[in-house]
Amino acid sequence: MLIKNIEHRIKINKIVSLSAIAFAVFVVIAGFFFSYQMIKDSRKSIYVLDNGVPVLVKQTDVLLNRPVEYKAQIELFHRLFFTLAPDDAYIKENIQKSLYLIDDSGKKEYTNLREKGFYNQIVASSSMVSIHTDSINLNMEQNKFQFFGKQMITRKSSVITRKLITEGFFEDIIRSPNNPHGVLLKNWRIIDNEEISSQTKNSY
Repeated sequence: MLIKNIEHRIKINKIVSLSAIAFAVFVVIAGFFFSYQMIKDSRKSIYVLDNGVPVLVKQTDVLLNRPVEYKAQIELFHRLFFTLAPDDAYIKENIQKSLYLIDDSGKKEYTNLREKGFYNQIVASSSMVSIHTDSINLNMEQNKFQFFGKQMITRKSSVITRKLITEGFFEDIIRSPNNPHGVLLKNWRIIDNEEISSQTKNSY
């Protein structure tokens, strides 16, 4: 009977010891895991100096902001490509900047407009051309976009408003000073650019 009690206590002690060891291992692993998570989260916190005052900002996953960057790139390209002034140097500078953001489809459209005398008309009539973005639709599965906006041509005697609908595709590339978003627009084309209104300016 005594031997059985001793064996029973040895088994209990063995179970308790193994349980204690397993619990200790679990605590150590959990401690490492939570420490790693805290370090990882702390690295996402960055202090930025704003006029000498430290401001806490958070890093976010690049992929979360990617759709925003796609839309920003599309809007930037259209603004550069269609914002024109009666100045050859200004037109060439804007067009050159816009062509860094797109494949050869942008160069083809520029050549087409130039051959039609569009830029010469802008300079000759002292017109200002600007655009207003209404919306940009993204199809993330096909990497396709559609741009909806209005193009305003302001002349000395009138303001012409034209519908501007374009479409194309986008592709991730390496970021550079000329392409800070790291997005290349591809196979871009103008779908609709019809005139929707023409207003005569008052002359005093």
